Amino acid sequence: MNAIEVTDLHKIYGDDVHAVKGVSFTVKPGEIYGLIGPNGSGKTTTLRIIAGIVKPSRGTVKVYGLDPYRDFDKTRGLISYLPEEASTYPLLTGLEHLYFYARLYGGDVKSIVEYGVKITGLGDRLNEETIGYSHGMKRRLLLGIVLMRRPKIAILDEPTSGLDVHASVSIRRMIKQYVVETGASVLLSSHNMLEIEYLCDRVGLIFKGKIVAEGEPRKLIEEYDAANMEDVFTKIVREEG
Repeated sequence: MNAIEVTDLHKIYGDDVHAVKGVSFTVKPGEIYGLIGPNGSGKTTTLRIIAGIVKPSRGTVKVYGLDPYRDFDKTRGLISYLPEEASTYPLLTGLEHLYFYARLYGGDVKSIVEYGVKITGLGDRLNEETIGYSHGMKRRLLLGIVLMRRPKIAILDEPTSGLDVHASVSIRRMIKQYVVETGASVLLSSHNMLEIEYLCDRVGLIFKGKIVAEGEPRKLIEEYDAANMEDVFTKIVREEG
């Protein structure tokens, strides 16, 4: 069974804003799948539908055979979602964040927090209030909160947005480590094409609400006679635009 199956997905806002126009793709267990595209192409809407937050206008989404919107009570235990705009509570320490969310998740709080401490890699800085954290440290903490309960599917919207090279590398290592340790699937969006090349097993390029190219990064680079994924992205957008 696929971890995620998206078939002919559409989302229409109001009478005339057709944000997603027939998107279809699958994500396998243990796979890191990248959804890339220009701003306004439908990436975030697609991720939110798969997370069960937004109702599709038509089409189907299945998460291990379940509809994430209609079966939200069942799928919320399988999925964790990190939105691009997520933030921390400035007067709570990093460790207090982990305990707070672990109690919301339920289950073995101690075990969940122990894994959160490990995967964030923030060490003693977890004892500090997050008002003093850098943007990179906040993203590492937020990603740790999302991953610490070991979801079978992690949906990450621009996980390295606004980060410098060092912080971005730390986030990528966290994601890779998590998939290796758990066999979970990751669905992420990113504007960083180097990140996509490094992280993703397969990539879907969404443009004007449609998937216009899909495949392994290496094969897409060969197919489009490109130097890298950034070059692939530029060529496809130029052709489709």
